[in-house]
Amino acid sequence: MELRQLQYALMIAAERNFSRAAEKLHIAQPSLSQQLSKLEKELGVLLFQRNTSSVELTHAGSEFMKRAQRIVDEMSLLRVEMEDISQLRKGRITVGSMPTTGSHLLPHVLPEFRSGYSGIDVTLVEDTSQNLERLTAAGKTDISLLSLPLTEPALDYERIADEPIDLAVPPNHPLALRFSASPLASVDMKELQHEPFIILKKGQGFRKMVLDLCHEAGYEPQVVFESSNMETLQSLVAAGMGITLVPRFVARSKRSELLPLYLPLADPVPYRTLVIAYRKGRSLSKAAEAFIVTLQDTMKNLNRS
Repeated sequence: MELRQLQYALMIAAERNFSRAAEKLHIAQPSLSQQLSKLEKELGVLLFQRNTSSVELTHAGSEFMKRAQRIVDEMSLLRVEMEDISQLRKGRITVGSMPTTGSHLLPHVLPEFRSGYSGIDVTLVEDTSQNLERLTAAGKTDISLLSLPLTEPALDYERIADEPIDLAVPPNHPLALRFSASPLASVDMKELQHEPFIILKKGQGFRKMVLDLCHEAGYEPQVVFESSNMETLQSLVAAGMGITLVPRFVARSKRSELLPLYLPLADPVPYRTLVIAYRKGRSLSKAAEAFIVTLQDTMKNLNRS
């Protein structure tokens, strides 16, 4: 059974005449009769009683036309909905994000995306980087904002931006005093060997980056506090409880009354690479592609500011 056969049968039922139906369908009458015969043969019932002057629906034909009309209407609606989606007039996307990154970056991205694509609904999922990788690999999020390296082999990614890492110290720290005396100064990671570190809890991708940087500098950091919230880390540093490393964009987003001082690290300046991750082999929807473009443009604007 083909959709065109349903359309042909509906037109015959509407016109009660093969010639007029064929004319409106822009096909030859013999072709119309042939398609109807094929449909009736497949169904095993007669849909029309053919008379010399008219065509009348059988009982089976009346029931068939009711269902056929609903199917044709649904197909028409489906075409409109698919066109809306293809033209980004409507749609839905589920975006995963690490809490730290999302709370500082997405407030800049989402308004831009909404202004350009008001018909697309965005659902946010915040979780640790480990859990987000699993959710994205399982198809529970369309895309996720993460940082390299990824550990889930089922994921592919698109690079968004390289974000430098800064050092956060208490305002009265000796390094802060050195920086105030020489604004162009920077701090080598090796100088932090005996400092008390405040870092994120396990499961956060940025925690591993901090530990790796310390290991590359030749030491195991002395961790005195852990938290799942980057704001808490910065407040503890500002209160003089230790030091920490902070992604530069997070450092720019000063939202607390109690703030540390942010110092640049020496060359080669460490950075984290932000990516949009998605499941391998899964084609990105146009809505997801539009979100990625908006995110990239926003990051470029923020880096220029």
